[in-house]
Amino acid sequence: MENLKNVAPIEDFNWDAYENGETVTSASHEDLEKAYDNTLNKVNDREVVDGTVIAMNKREVVVNIGYKSDGIIPMSEFRYNPELQIGDTVEVYIENQEDKKGQLVLSHRKARATRSWDRVNAALENEEIIKGYIKCRTKGGMIVDVFGIEAFLPGSQIDVKPIRDYDVFVGKTMEFKVVKINQEFKNVVVSHKALIEAELEQQKKEIIGKLEKGQVLEGTVKNITSYGVFIDLGGVDGLIHITDLSWGRVSDPKEVVELDQKLNVVILDFDDEKKRIALGLKQLTPHPWDALDANLKVGDHVKGKVVVMADYGAFIEIAPGVEGLIHVSEMSWSQHLRSAQDFMKVGDEVEAVVLTLDREERKMSLGIKQLKSDPWETIEEKYPIGSKHTAKVRNFTNFGVFVEIEEGVDGLIHISDLSWTKKVKHPSEFTQIGADIEVQVLEIDKENRRLSLGHKQLEENPWDVFETVFTVGSVHEGTIIEMLDKGAVVALPYGVEGFATPKHLVKEDGSQAQLDEKLEFKVIEFNKDAKRIILSHSRIFEDAAKAEERAEKKAAKKAAPKREDAPSIQNQAASTTLGDIDALAALKEQMEAGKK
Repeated sequence: MENLKNVAPIEDFNWDAYENGETVTSASHEDLEKAYDNTLNKVNDREVVDGTVIAMNKREVVVNIGYKSDGIIPMSEFRYNPELQIGDTVEVYIENQEDKKGQLVLSHRKARATRSWDRVNAALENEEIIKGYIKCRTKGGMIVDVFGIEAFLPGSQIDVKPIRDYDVFVGKTMEFKVVKINQEFKNVVVSHKALIEAELEQQKKEIIGKLEKGQVLEGTVKNITSYGVFIDLGGVDGLIHITDLSWGRVSDPKEVVELDQKLNVVILDFDDEKKRIALGLKQLTPHPWDALDANLKVGDHVKGKVVVMADYGAFIEIAPGVEGLIHVSEMSWSQHLRSAQDFMKVGDEVEAVVLTLDREERKMSLGIKQLKSDPWETIEEKYPIGSKHTAKVRNFTNFGVFVEIEEGVDGLIHISDLSWTKKVKHPSEFTQIGADIEVQVLEIDKENRRLSLGHKQLEENPWDVFETVFTVGSVHEGTIIEMLDKGAVVALPYGVEGFATPKHLVKEDGSQAQLDEKLEFKVIEFNKDAKRIILSHSRIFEDAAKAEERAEKKAAKKAAPKREDAPSIQNQAASTTLGDIDALAALKEQMEAGKK
C-alpha cells in the first residue's frame, strides 16, 4: 500500500476505453489520431474552397468539403442557378470550422463575392457568357445578381424587341455578357441582347440582300409611335409612315394595327445601305377613288364625316380615302367673314352637295349652304321696300351699322337714318354689336346682295312738328350739353338739339355761357331738311335793348317840335321803317308848301 501511494496517476489515461475492455497505449492513440487527420482536408477560416452538393431540399443545400462535418447553406444563395443538383461542385466560404453546436459554417454567397470581381473582369475580357439572376426592377432597367455582384441590365439590353412589361423578367435566371465595367466605382453593366444580336445580324444580312422595291413581305408589329409603325421583318426593321397605313386619314396608328400583329407589307423604298426601309400597308389595296361610284356627279347629295378642320374649310370623308373640301364660303349664304369652326367640328356627320368633281386629280368640292334656297332669289317678295323687320347688329363703321335680318341677308343702316333728333357721331353711341334693332327696308340692291335700311323711319318725322314749335324768333329754355371749338350743342325740349356759336353765347353781363348751364335761347334759323336749329342767347337781350331804344326814340320824336331843315328830314328818314311811308309823304308835302 505504501508503494501504491508513491505511484503518480496517468494524466491521459483513457477511462472510457478501460471500461470497454480496450487497452490502448498513448503511442497507439496518437497514431490513430494522425491516421484520421490524414483522411480529412486541412481548411482554414475565411478561406474559399470547392465543395460537393450531397443533399438538398427547398430550404437548404448540404455541402461536403472533405471536412469532419458537412456544411449547410440556405437554398436562397443558389437562386441564380435553378439547375443546381446533387453532385455539383460549388465554391464555399468557410466562416467557421465549428460553431457552438460543432457544425461547420459555410457561405456560397460570400465565396462568389470573394472571387466575383476577378471573374467579372475575366468574363468581359474573354467575352464569356455567364448566368445571372434578375433580382428586381429599377429605373431604366433591372438589377442582376452576377457572381454575387449587383450588375445593371439596361432596359434596351434585355432583348432586341422593345420590352413592354419588365416585371415578367423579375426572378428569372438568364444568360448575359458583361459589356462594361467601371473599375473606379465597381459598376458592372450586362446585356442579354448582345447574345442574340450576332445571330440576328446574320439573318439581317440575308434579308437585306434580297430586298427589292415592290416586294411583299410578312412582318410583325414591333412598336407603334405617333408618326408610324415599326415592323420586324425577321431581324430587319422597317417603318410604315402613318400616311401609308390607310387610304383614309389616320389620327392614331393604333386605330389600324396592334402590337405583335402579323401582317403583309410592301417595300416602298430604302437607302443605298438599306438601313432605312420604308414600308406601305395601304398600297396592298386598290385606291378608293378607283372604286368611287361611277354615277356620282355634280349636284348629288353625299354624307360623310368631318376629318380635318381649318379656318378656310373642312375636309369631309365620304368613303375611306375619298375626301371633299367644304370651303367656308360654301357653308352659309351669309357674307360675313367667319371661321369654319363656327359651323362644324371634327367627327361631325354632315350632308353636303357635290359642287365639283375631278376623278383624274382625285379632288372634290362640296357645299352645305346649297341644301337651303338662296334667300336673295325671292328678296323682293320676302323683304319688299317699306317692310319692317327685326335685325341683328353685326358690325360698325363710321358711316353706319351693318345688320343681318337672316342668314345671308345683310343690310346697312346709314348713321343719318338712326335717329330723327339725335346727332349720332358713331353707331356705338346708339346700339351695340349683337343687339336686336328694328329696321325698315328703304332700298334693295339685289346685284350686290345688300339692303339699305332705316331705323328712324319706323317713327313719324318729328321735324314736321318741330317746324311749328321752333319758329324763327321763338324763345325756348335750353341746356348746354357739349362745348366745341365752333360753339355749343344745346338740348331743347322734345329731345331736339340746337347749336349756338360763341358770339351767341355771351351773356348780358359780358361773360361766356358754360357747360351744363341752363339759359333762354332764341331761334335765329330753322332748317327742316338739314335738321338744323341755330340758337342765340345774346340775341334775347340785344333785341330787347334795340326795342327799348326804338321806343325811346319814337317817344322823343312825338315830344320834340317839328323842324323843316334837311338834317331833320334825313334823320327821320334814316329811322323810318317801311310802315312810316305815309308819314314821309305828308312831311314832303309840308316842305314843298313852305317853299312856295
